[in-house]
Amino acid sequence: MKRQTTIADIFLIVLLGAILPFSPLIHPKQPRLIGKKIIVNIHQRPTDDSLHNSIRLIDAELEEMNYYFRVHHVTDEGYNQIAAYHTQLQQRCRQQQALLATERRRYITYDTLQPHERTLVAVQTNGGYWKAGHFHIGQKLQGRGIVADEKGRVVRALWDSDTILVARRTDSLGVYEGQMNMLLQASGQGTYRSKSGSFYDGHWFNDKRQGFGYESSAHHQLRVGEWKKGRFMGERLKYTSERIYGIDISRHQHEKGRKRYAITWRHLRILSLGKNHPTDGQTFPISFIYIKATQSTTIVNRYFRQDYTQARKHGMHVGAYHFFSLSTTPQAQAAYFLKHAIVAKGDFPPVLDVEPSESQIASIGGDKELMRRIRIWMQIVEHRTGKKPILYVNQNFIFNHMKDAADIKQKYNVWIARYGAYKPDVKLAYWQLSSTGRVKGIMGDVDINVFNGYQGQFSEFVHTGFHR
Repeated sequence: MKRQTTIADIFLIVLLGAILPFSPLIHPKQPRLIGKKIIVNIHQRPTDDSLHNSIRLIDAELEEMNYYFRVHHVTDEGYNQIAAYHTQLQQRCRQQQALLATERRRYITYDTLQPHERTLVAVQTNGGYWKAGHFHIGQKLQGRGIVADEKGRVVRALWDSDTILVARRTDSLGVYEGQMNMLLQASGQGTYRSKSGSFYDGHWFNDKRQGFGYESSAHHQLRVGEWKKGRFMGERLKYTSERIYGIDISRHQHEKGRKRYAITWRHLRILSLGKNHPTDGQTFPISFIYIKATQSTTIVNRYFRQDYTQARKHGMHVGAYHFFSLSTTPQAQAAYFLKHAIVAKGDFPPVLDVEPSESQIASIGGDKELMRRIRIWMQIVEHRTGKKPILYVNQNFIFNHMKDAADIKQKYNVWIARYGAYKPDVKLAYWQLSSTGRVKGIMGDVDINVFNGYQGQFSEFVHTGFHR
């Protein structure tokens, strides 16, 4: 027989509804807070060998940064970040050196752990979150906590309404500190210090380096610039009036089909840096000019001498270049260049322009033979002129063919051919940023080049002929 619901039943249900939310069965009672804890840490002083090695690695990083400061200016993106990290490295080096002077003993430190600083484990759910063994229903994660991401990496973070303000994540390779998204991925500004010693400071997106940042390491050159999906693209430059610009010319600036054109030397000024390099209407003076002199052992630029004379007459720093061929010996080409080019006192170093195709390199036996020929030309010209020649190649050539030519890259300056939006990740004297520049006084497109540095470094280069 079905029982009828009475007024007493309704009253009981209402009473339970009012009491249960406060019941310890629903919300367990908070545990009694523990008192202060004293943690004793015992530190063993590193060995002398490990300290010397640490100092050596820091010195290598500092050397790379010193090169960066020589060729950059405070207006360059990231300069202040590099300067701040440079100061940190110097402090670390002094600390390591001070440890060397101490005795080899154990050090004991005492840390006080406050109750509110206890390690708290947090787990987010749709209806709230668990923290320190308690479920907070209908609330968003707040304050400090520790979670693990889907890869099992431990994340210590500070939350505000389920949003991570700052986090620290440790994995098998190093430690990340910075901003994160809801999926516990590095997103926003953050740093990563690897166990191998490298340090990155910059922007992240979905756990990959994305945007501007820099990476410093004792094992490779300082990488400052744009990153895409974790890959370093290069430095994106600001083309300002403080930079040093130059051009390179050949017969093509005088001949367009059957027409012949003269250069109006007194009017020379850069009007455009090229299609991909807007300058908001700025124009720039020409501080140096390179002129093609010879090619292989049979071609001489018929305009070389008159252009050279006019450039010198109008107070420009001038240099000559040779277009390299693989069809004849480097000895013969060096002799041909020295016979027809002019390399006078005060001129810029001569340049070897190397632009072979892949099939041409293969036809002579590969990279080793090509590097041998380049060395011979450079050595002969250096011996005869007293100036270290500059090697002109494109960035892919360095990556693909100069892996075993460290001696060439260390001994001679490099001039990088057009590389697009990013400055190459090498030490160099010039880079060619465009082949579509416009120059007042010259008909048609002109190659525009930028010196790797500012006025102080350029003045030193003018004096020494070598960019350190």
